[in-house]
Amino acid sequence: MKVISRSFQFIYSIYALLTFIAVMLLVFPFIIIASLFGVKGGNIIYKLCSFWSQFWYVLIGMRHQEIYETPHNTNRQYIFVGNHISYMDVPPVVMAIHQPIRVLGKYEMIKIPIFGWIYRTAVILVDRRNVALRAKSVRALKAAIAKGISIFIFPEGTFNESEKPLKSFYDGAFRIAIETQTPIKPLLLIDTFERMNYKGLFTLTPGKNRVVYLQEISVNGYTLKEVHKLKNEVYRVMEDGLKRYRNYTN
Repeated sequence: MKVISRSFQFIYSIYALLTFIAVMLLVFPFIIIASLFGVKGGNIIYKLCSFWSQFWYVLIGMRHQEIYETPHNTNRQYIFVGNHISYMDVPPVVMAIHQPIRVLGKYEMIKIPIFGWIYRTAVILVDRRNVALRAKSVRALKAAIAKGISIFIFPEGTFNESEKPLKSFYDGAFRIAIETQTPIKPLLLIDTFERMNYKGLFTLTPGKNRVVYLQEISVNGYTLKEVHKLKNEVYRVMEDGLKRYRNYTN
């Protein structure tokens, strides 16, 4: 039975990959056009990516669900942060955020044909190995905030491969929040590990994919000397939330 189950999972993963590519090619011409229109074009690209994700979810049997622990104001600007545990983290983020947004993404992804070009137009790239490029990405994030656009950052930086709810956080998101006086809105990605874990592309399974909106965290009163304090507060709130939804025992 285990061999049969793995065979079906492999076939399903291949089907999901092919449908992902098919929908990508469908939206690609519209993304090219949108990329010609600056900031407004960037906002359109995110809407196209949201359509891409929603259509793909229908084709592969994924169920997107948003849970709001407190009311969310889409007219307010935020620095969104989320846990990072799967290759499937990005589609639910794109679908769950219903306001102009720019996501901080890994530089390495631009090497993928066609997808890499779309990725370049849709995200703010970061290469943490390069000090100059890292500083450039921070400036781009601040520029987005200055234009009234929210940003999304995975503060763990890379996949959490530990048994704990979260890895340690980088300072970047919290330093930018204090410098720009932008509140932080934590999101929890509850099921993405079950849908596809970091161990491989052929671990994909259909099912629900929940995104939980936690209460916003104000940065009023924080100074740059208190980046660590803010980071710890956000970490605690997200860790407690993940323990509630995923039943961590540690």
